[in-house]
Amino acid sequence: MSRLQRAWASLSSVFADPEERRVLFAALDSFRQYRKIAHFNVTHRRRQAFYALPSAEWNLLASPPFSFLDTLDDVDHAIDVNAEIAARILETALESLGLEREPVAGVLEWRGSATPSDLDKARSTIRQLYRDWSLEGAGERSASYTPVLQCLSDVFAHVLDKGGIRVLVPGAGLGRLTFDLSTDGYSVEGNELSFHQLIASNWILNHTEVAEQYSLYPFAYDFSNVVSRADQLKEVKIPDVHPATALALSNVSSSKDAFERMNITAADFSEYYSEAKNKDKFDAVVTVFFLDTAPNVIRYIQTVHNCLKLGGIWINAGPLLWHWGDRNPAASDGNVDGHSHGGRTGNYNTGHIELSLDEVLTLVESQQYAKKLL
Repeated sequence: MSRLQRAWASLSSVFADPEERRVLFAALDSFRQYRKIAHFNVTHRRRQAFYALPSAEWNLLASPPFSFLDTLDDVDHAIDVNAEIAARILETALESLGLEREPVAGVLEWRGSATPSDLDKARSTIRQLYRDWSLEGAGERSASYTPVLQCLSDVFAHVLDKGGIRVLVPGAGLGRLTFDLSTDGYSVEGNELSFHQLIASNWILNHTEVAEQYSLYPFAYDFSNVVSRADQLKEVKIPDVHPATALALSNVSSSKDAFERMNITAADFSEYYSEAKNKDKFDAVVTVFFLDTAPNVIRYIQTVHNCLKLGGIWINAGPLLWHWGDRNPAASDGNVDGHSHGGRTGNYNTGHIELSLDEVLTLVESQQYAKKLL
């Protein structure tokens, strides 16, 4: 078992904590319900609304060139294709965690626990596979990741064997930036708290067999601001590269095996990387669209300072669209956009603050370590 696979298997440790177990089970159940909920919310309700129109009008729209009922049939097909991905994500997660798909006497029951928020997260997670793991999403990835990758390359241009450079990626999401850094030869540790993201990245990184193995319809559920039905029903293939093959090929540029250079931790960033065992551990910390997920950015800055080596570099890219805004963290379900906390608030119930860029930079500079904000 590779280091990466052992990281996923370690998720079973959350069973000991009732709240952690509840959140994990809700994430699993949201992927189980994906097909049923999508058909109901996306097409069933629209058919009901369609037939509520005056008969002359729905007859007009049911006929060419509109053929709206045919469009709903096409969307149903897209839902079924996407639901196959949800099923594979669930299947590999249950296998990794040692859980049964069907109820078994004396075994923990995970089914039936998803909330509406969990169901929304499952849907957005599968759509996010378009951005991180399709060829068509390369433009979006390039805008966010390429400047970071180039900056890191420039800083460590003098290092021939990148396997000795340890890089931390908080808010790793579906694992693409962690993967790209690893294929560049670095020793990379991704960190993610959301169980939805963790179990989906487990599937894409550890269990896909070839490039472009699965079809995905990322825009099928969007009926607003649609230029054409062809755009809405655009099909893409994932993953654009086979992760295991690409990692194996990257071994030629490093003395350290790629499967030992890449690791994922399932933990709260501020809690875990503030611990003494992680002090002065990393040569670089890379945060992309992550900083503004902090209710209290001081905690993030202090945590980076703790785990970054003296003279190390912090590379940050992304806006300051503070996710908590006017929320009461103590009452929140922990959903902070792409880096959802999955209902686990950790230290996120202690108030929040929204700072300007110059204030953030002042805080960063007060910690006296190298940094690069893009």
